[in-house]
Amino acid sequence: MSKNLSWRGLIIAILIIIALLYLIPSTPGGAPQWWTGSDILPQEKVHLGLDLQGGMHLMLEVEVLAAVEHDLERFVDEIKETLRGEIRYGLLERDGLRGIKVMIYREEDKAPFIEKIESYFREFDIKETGATEKGINFDLILTDEAKKEIIAEANDQVRQTINNRIDQFGVAEADIRPMPGNRIQIQLPGIDDPERAKDLILQVAVLEFKIVDDENDPNGSVPAGDERLYEIIRNKETGAETKRPILVKKRTLLTGEFITDAGITTNNQYRQPWVSMTFNKQGAKKFERITGENIGKNLAIILDGVVKSYPTIRVKITDGKPVIQGTFTMEEARDLSLVLRSGSLTAPIKFIEERTVGPSLGQDSINKGFNSMMVGGLIVIIFMAIYYKLSGLIADIALMLNVIFIMAGLAAVGATLTLPGIAGIILTIGMAVDANVLIFERIREELKLGKTPRTAIESGFSKAIITILDANVTTFIAALVLFQFGTGPVKGFAVTLSIGIVASFITAVFITRLIFDFFYVRLNWKKISI
Repeated sequence: MSKNLSWRGLIIAILIIIALLYLIPSTPGGAPQWWTGSDILPQEKVHLGLDLQGGMHLMLEVEVLAAVEHDLERFVDEIKETLRGEIRYGLLERDGLRGIKVMIYREEDKAPFIEKIESYFREFDIKETGATEKGINFDLILTDEAKKEIIAEANDQVRQTINNRIDQFGVAEADIRPMPGNRIQIQLPGIDDPERAKDLILQVAVLEFKIVDDENDPNGSVPAGDERLYEIIRNKETGAETKRPILVKKRTLLTGEFITDAGITTNNQYRQPWVSMTFNKQGAKKFERITGENIGKNLAIILDGVVKSYPTIRVKITDGKPVIQGTFTMEEARDLSLVLRSGSLTAPIKFIEERTVGPSLGQDSINKGFNSMMVGGLIVIIFMAIYYKLSGLIADIALMLNVIFIMAGLAAVGATLTLPGIAGIILTIGMAVDANVLIFERIREELKLGKTPRTAIESGFSKAIITILDANVTTFIAALVLFQFGTGPVKGFAVTLSIGIVASFITAVFITRLIFDFFYVRLNWKKISI
């Protein structure tokens, strides 16, 4: 028994040391420098939710039908490239969200056309809709499987892009997760500029390069093949904004999908911040061809339909590193480079829910939650010490270790502590004491039957453990269900409750038993103070 007691004591001591190690990064001063530079020591800390440290809660909806339209337009361009030079067509355009309408001129092209579509564009079902004097008409109908795949990819891409933007924005502990109905939930704790964060998230960041039409008046009628866009001019002194019309060719020569990096440069005599870009090999090759073929013309750089600049192409640019020379402030240049690095959104998004929690309210929640936990815990500790005497003090020691284990568990799994999570900790404290009460009452019954302290302890723990295990297992199952199907605060409650159940079982059964065995087996005390 003595050897067994030593091994049990060593295991519990190791558990306590591990728990304390996991709590060091969460201390007010944080972990020391040498600690944070280690690859072995735990680095995760207990994160605080929005209700405790303040921040922003957003619910977004991805407009996935726009993604379907975008992909159909892309398919139109790809089909044109595939048919060019081989099959003559008179009509090739998107048909709403249904698919693409195609009209080919010659009967002999019918079989090659069907073969090419079946080989390269399996996302479509081919339906011949009849022949006219002009040619043979086809409907390329987008399959349901392809549409579902486009929607799923749009949701994933939007979520990843938003995640990249928030990471580069510098928001620590952001929580971004998909929700049913093409929605995305975003929680940004500790953020101090919510409007700027919203602007960064909402910006679609579609970057296009188009040739400026210098031959026609931008204030007059728009010629065929052109479109009128605007450059926003900001007065540096008054901050007033005016719009300058610019005619550009409708054809997009290059998009921002080829950008691999973007940053800020001030390599000009006025120290005006500009945004530099770097294309991948394919984009650099296209940009070299574009600049080589249009020397002397102005190239409009357009972001989300607004002309940012339209520099004159002086030479062929071969390094794939153009610069947007707009009249940016440093913050605007930084934000623009951020969204260009993180990529454009394949589908627009809209805010459907927004909540902001101020840091003062969050601190007030922390204080109230901490005070309630301290008051509740203190009342329990005093009650146990008075009612169960020395045994109650043993239960109090186990109770304090229980709280340490819970907080260490939260840090170990990187969980976020919320106000409902604090409620879960308080509930767990009550459950831990309840287990000790069951054990102590069993021991009292055995002592009344005239059994020795050692026998009473053995019998009390063995008889109570089944009841304690049943209660903990059923509560743990309920906590798992809450975690699986709950959202936000409910999940926070479920996480702390689940960790607390495991911790309370260890402290109430094993640690309490170890202390009892030490006093009444190792030290051979003759009377139980209970």
